[in-house]
Amino acid sequence: MSPALEALMEGCRYPGKGEMKGGVMLEPFVHQVGGHSCVLRFGEQTICKPLIPREHQFYKSLPPEIRKFTPQYKGVVSVSFEEDEEGNLCLIAYPLHSDPVDLENKEPSADGEPKNKLVKWGKKKPSGLLPDNDRARQSRKEEKGKSNRDDTAEVLYYSLEKGNVVPQIKHNPWSQQCHQQHLQRMKENSKHRNQHKFILLENLTWRYRVPCVLDLKMGTRQHGDDASEEKKANQIRKCQQSTSSSIGVRLCGMQMFHNATGQLIFMNKYHGRKLSLAGFKEALCQFFSDGRVLRRELLTPVLQRLREMRAVLEACESYRFFSSSLLIIYDGAPPAAPPRPRPSRGGEEEDDEDEEEDDDDDDEGAAYAGRHDLSSSASPAVDVRMIDFAHTTCRDYGEDGIVHEGGDSGYIFGLQNLISILSQLEEHSND
Repeated sequence: MSPALEALMEGCRYPGKGEMKGGVMLEPFVHQVGGHSCVLRFGEQTICKPLIPREHQFYKSLPPEIRKFTPQYKGVVSVSFEEDEEGNLCLIAYPLHSDPVDLENKEPSADGEPKNKLVKWGKKKPSGLLPDNDRARQSRKEEKGKSNRDDTAEVLYYSLEKGNVVPQIKHNPWSQQCHQQHLQRMKENSKHRNQHKFILLENLTWRYRVPCVLDLKMGTRQHGDDASEEKKANQIRKCQQSTSSSIGVRLCGMQMFHNATGQLIFMNKYHGRKLSLAGFKEALCQFFSDGRVLRRELLTPVLQRLREMRAVLEACESYRFFSSSLLIIYDGAPPAAPPRPRPSRGGEEEDDEDEEEDDDDDDEGAAYAGRHDLSSSASPAVDVRMIDFAHTTCRDYGEDGIVHEGGDSGYIFGLQNLISILSQLEEHSND
């Protein structure tokens, strides 16, 4: 395993970013907790994922009132890969020849070729994003059949040593599975096509030293209007067998760090589907906990954001966010110690501004947090965003045969129930 990949698997920022003439080496995005698309790290503040025409259209045309609740859209790149003798893959993103507005992730065309393919694969050692050759030989159908296998833990616990926890953060097993499966599909199709369109989006976790991420599948309906009868029946069954049907929201993935106990915890979507209403509430309580007590200070800003979102969606005519998710993110890193006061000439203690500035170099986590020191703010930094719009529809999508009226009642129903549950948690934390 290369040093770059090894560092990323530990959840740390790798300073030697692979920027090459006309291309950028993509790296695993280690904080993906849900979904099935392969999400890759393009840069510190940017991720990329396979371009889906409907989702691409949504990002290009979304109204301003919704934009503040979604990741920033940054454009489209062409991604290609090569394979070394050991079967390892290296993915490179290139600028496009043509305007990305009309590009979709379909069969390759002349204008889909990279502008400047200057990387010499024979002289460049791949980063090894697909290390398991035996797994790589498995077909897509076999992989899909194994997604529910018994030997895959749905909840994982890791105990971290006290002190600087950032370098100990392990790679989320769900993101690793998504990387392997999607890269295998790209590999299988490489004989016919080695140019793939990816959209660039804001990395919502880049500001946090230890991102705690909750992925919630929203709405009472998950299938899109264009779903096959088989897909429709499958999605209806999943909703009926989970909390989606009763409260319009279910857990789709979660990673959290409990500072009080030193535990790092992962939950995947299969565990989320099995949760009862009581189990779902317990999972939320666990997510907003430090391992011993509920962190009430996180709930207030999350609730404020959810109420703002609900008001906006109630006014969004004809939009349906089928199979969309809601991300809630906060920093699970231990709070930074306040700057040490030092005696002044008069014998009294005073704060040293220079010492506060030097605190950024205390550990590797400061580098991971980028330019922002979130722990120094009066209230904790939390983020709530809508993601995944592959099945979104609205009146402005002219090719859609079905036009819905009013707001997305299923999504709004889920938001209202989520607000009620978190409000109850907030009230009980005062008792």
